[in-house]
Amino acid sequence: MRPALLQTGPLIPALEDRLAERFEVTHLKAQGDPIDYLRREGQRFVAIASSAAIGFEAALLPHLPALQVVSHFGVGLDRLPVGELKARGVAVSSTSGVLDQCVADAAWALLLATARRVTQADQYVRSGEWARNGLNRFALGRRVSGARLGVVGMGHIGQAIARRADGFDMHVAYHTRNAVAGCRWPHVPVLTDLARQSDFLVVITAGGPATRHLINADVLAALGTRGFLVNVSRGSVVDEASLLAALHSGGIAGAGLDVFEQEPAINEAWRTAPNTVLMPHAASATEETRQAMADLVVDNLDSFFATGGLLTPL
Repeated sequence: MRPALLQTGPLIPALEDRLAERFEVTHLKAQGDPIDYLRREGQRFVAIASSAAIGFEAALLPHLPALQVVSHFGVGLDRLPVGELKARGVAVSSTSGVLDQCVADAAWALLLATARRVTQADQYVRSGEWARNGLNRFALGRRVSGARLGVVGMGHIGQAIARRADGFDMHVAYHTRNAVAGCRWPHVPVLTDLARQSDFLVVITAGGPATRHLINADVLAALGTRGFLVNVSRGSVVDEASLLAALHSGGIAGAGLDVFEQEPAINEAWRTAPNTVLMPHAASATEETRQAMADLVVDNLDSFFATGGLLTPL
C-alpha cells in the first residue's frame, strides 16, 4: 500500500506525476476547509509535499499525528513552520543547492538590465524613437565593470553572485549578522555602511520576521542617488513604501526586483515605478533548475522511506 502524502499547493506537472506514482496523494486545496478536512482524515498522512510559494501553517500540525517527513520544493522557508515541525520530530528537506546558479544568474540579469537600461532601450527601439531621434533622447546607463558590489547575505547563492563579479573586476563586500568563516570577501558589520560604499546592493538573505524590512529608508538613503538595489530574496526583506518613495524622488538610481511584499497581486504603484526592472518571482525558473528541484523533492522522499535519512535536510 502506498504511503499517504498531503500536497499543500500546486507543484509543477512533472513533479505531481512522479509523486502520484509513489504515493496516495491528496491535494489539500481541493478539500474545502483544511482544518475541518484534517480533523477527519489527517491521521493517515505520513508525508507532505510543499512549496516555497505556498507552504502551510503550523495550525495544520495538531491534526497530522502520523506526519514523518516534509519535502519542500524551494529554499524559502518563511511559509513553512520549521520550528514546530522539528519540535514534533518531523524530518524536513528543501531543494537547497540545485537552484543556486540560476538565482545568481537572475540577480545579475536584473543588475545589468537596470544599470544599462535594457528594458527602456528595448522600448526605445520598438517605439521608433531611435529611428526618429537617434540616441539624443535616450538616457545614459551606468557602467558595471569596476564598480562596487555589496551583497546582503552570503550563503551559497550570495557566494555565487559574488563570484560572478570577478569577471567584471568589481570590488565586493558583504553584510551578514556574523562573518562567514573562510569567505574571501570583506565583511561589513553595519548594513548602512555596506550600502554607503556600494554602487549595487544585491539582497539574497532569508525571509521571515528577523529580516522583515531589513532594507529600509535608512539603508536606501545610504545607498544614495547613484546606487541600485537588486532583490532576489523575499519581498518582505524590503520596505516597499520606502523603496517606492526613493525611486520617485531620485533617492536611489534604480531597482531590479524578482520578489514583492504582495505576490502575485503586486502593489499597483509598481506598474509605473521609474527606473525599475521587474520579474515575477522567477529567479530559479529555468527548465534545468525546475527539473532538478522536482527530482530532489522525490529523491528526498525516496531516501527517507528507504533509509530514514534525507539528502538535503534542514
